[in-house]
Formats: sequence, structure tokens, C-alpha cells
Amino acid sequence: MPIVNTETITSNESVTANRSYLVPFILVTSLFFLWGIANIMNSALIAHFQPVFKISRAQALLVETAFYCGYFTIAIPAGLYMEKYSYKKGIIIGLLLYAAGALLFIPAAKLLTFGFFLIALYVIASGLAFLETAANPYVTILGKPETAIQRINFSQSFNGLALVVGPWVAGQFIFAGNEGAMTTLAEKQQAAEAVIFPYVVLAGVVLFVALLFLMLKMPEPNKGSALKFNKAIFKKRHLMLAVLAQMFYVGGQVGIWGITINFVTDLIPGTSNEVASKYYMAIGTLLFVSGRFLGTWFMTYLKNHTMLAIYGAMVVLLCCIGMFAEGKVAVYALLATNFFMSIGFPTIFGLGVRDLGEDTKLGSSLIIMSIVGGAILPPLMGLIAIEHIQLSLIVPAICFVVVCFYGLNGYKLNRA
Repeated sequence: MPIVNTETITSNESVTANRSYLVPFILVTSLFFLWGIANIMNSALIAHFQPVFKISRAQALLVETAFYCGYFTIAIPAGLYMEKYSYKKGIIIGLLLYAAGALLFIPAAKLLTFGFFLIALYVIASGLAFLETAANPYVTILGKPETAIQRINFSQSFNGLALVVGPWVAGQFIFAGNEGAMTTLAEKQQAAEAVIFPYVVLAGVVLFVALLFLMLKMPEPNKGSALKFNKAIFKKRHLMLAVLAQMFYVGGQVGIWGITINFVTDLIPGTSNEVASKYYMAIGTLLFVSGRFLGTWFMTYLKNHTMLAIYGAMVVLLCCIGMFAEGKVAVYALLATNFFMSIGFPTIFGLGVRDLGEDTKLGSSLIIMSIVGGAILPPLMGLIAIEHIQLSLIVPAICFVVVCFYGLNGYKLNRA
């Protein structure tokens, strides 16, 4: 989940304009891909862990709870650490935490312990909180100031690429050859250990990137004003409603991604988890990326809050179709929600931090913390999905009613 930083953070512009920052820019851009992979792989883990540990869908969705609790608890400390020390040190700490969490998959699989996997995911997300807090400020200074927005959009596209690649990787290395009843301990052990290879490879890549950051001289963004608490910020109606809308948005999006593979295999009999991940899930995330690009283009003709309301309403409609239609129609409706979920996070964030002045950093932090919705709402969907997976779409439908309201009315500033 990209943590957006709306502050203008610059370094020495004359130096920046005259030096080549190609290698540092490539390294920072790689971070966008790395956290995208970690996020989307959770969907595969949720489906994979159910037969391995003989747990319900609600219990499996605790994967998202552990993951987003990592973001919730570490995002603010990560920002404070980088304010006190440096963004480069924060990135290296984030990468080391990411690699440590990925390597914890080895003992978790060997011990065949679901709780151990949850701890590993919490550690990974703690590292991502550092990376996402630092990445956008870094991109803005690695080149000419007038092309900063273009660089951010380019780097963000690699996050979208990860969302498409991740489901294929899961299908190829986690699900392939590891599906079925799993009646014996040996079968469960083999399936649990299937997650080791992709996560160890991921850890190796992350450690290599950390080494490059350690060796390379990086410019340091100016940190701007310090984070200060001002209780008057809670009177900002548009901000408080943005916090609420973002919590429901993240909960709805994460919940849909979390049940997609189960949804496909339930409604299209004979479809394996491997196929559901490599093809159906990948189609959904490709729609998500397409929706982000097209939505940004549409905003040249429609106001961003109007686009948010329209997209939110479409998600509600598609969730209703997914609840009441049958077979492939319901599946296609679920996959189509990805297109219309795409602009939610950055649009709510941008609308929420308007007109905050010196309180922008505090307001940003509050909205970032609201991603705890990804820890709370998916298990609720899982509880409903135990009896009727289609009915579980009532949760994201309600979530996007809130998002739609924010686009229609909640975004308005409470000026005298």
C-alpha cells in the first residue's frame, strides 16, 4: 500500500541538476517493486494456508491482520527515525527487516506453525513501513525538480508491475504440485515448505539492494518542519472523514484481494489455486493498474472527488453483482472491482491533506495510520465467507459506500 508523501522535499537543486542520479534512482525505484510483491503475495498465502493448517477462511485472513498491524504500529516510528537520522539509514533498516521477515518463513515452514508465519509477515510489513515512508521523498530529489512528478509516476508503475507478477510467481512456485486434500503430515510439510523458495529468493534480492544502498553515496532529502501534535487538527472535517474513508477503503481492497482465489475456485468448479492465482488474480491486478492510469487521465476532465465517487459507486455495484450472480459472471464482477478500486488510496489521501498548512505532516500520519482497516475488516469477510463466500462481498460493498460518500460530500472543507 503506497504511503504517499505530499510535501515538497528538495535537496541542493544546483547539485541535483548537474549530477547523474541514474543508479540511485534505479535503486529507489526497485523499492516500489519490492513492496508491491510483498503485498500481493498475501493473497496466495491466504488460500495456501487453509488446507495446510486446516484453518477457516477467517483464520487465514489473519495474514492481512498481521501484515497491516506492522504498517499501523511502525509507520510513525519509521518517520520519526528518519527525521532524526537519515532517509538512507531508514531504507537500510527497512530492507533488513524485510529480508529478516522473509527468512523467518524457513523456520515457520519447518515447524509447520501458522502463528510463526504471522510473526514473519509482521516483520516484513514493519520493514515496508520504512521503505514506503522514504521512497517518494527520495524520488523527488533524484533529478531535475521540474520532472519530479514524472519520476514519481514512473516509479509507481513498478509497484503496479509487481501486482501483476506476484500472482504468477505464487501460482508457479507455491501452488504448483501442492494442492489437494493434504491428509498426511508429509503432504502438509511439503506444501508449507513450498513458500520457502520464493521468499528466500526475495530475501536475497532485498539484501543485495540493501548492500548497494550501503555502498552507494545517496543525497539526503531536506526533512522540512518536524512532526508536531496540534489537537485543533481534529476539527478539520475533511481530514477526519478522510481517515475514516481510507480505513474503509483499505479494508475493502485488502479483503477483496484476500478472498479472490477462494472466490474463483468456489464459483468455477475444477479451477485450481494455481490457475486462480496465475490467471484470474493476475487479470484482476492488471485491471487495478490499468484503472490507476486511466483514472489519472480521466481526472484531466473530471474533478478528483467526482472520480472517487463514481469509482466507489461502481465498486458497490460490482460487489452486488458478485453477491447475486452465478459462476463466471460473479467472478468477472469481482475482478472488475479492481479497476474501480485503483484510484482510491492516493485520491483520498490527496483530498484529506488539503489546506492543513503546518499540520500537513500530522494529517498525513493520521491517514497513514488508518490503513489499520486492512487488519480489521478482512477477517470479518472471512467469517461470513465460511458459510457463503459471495455474501462476504457485503463488507467491501459497505466500505465503498463510505468511499463514495467521501467523494460526494466528505471531501468538503469546513470553512466559515
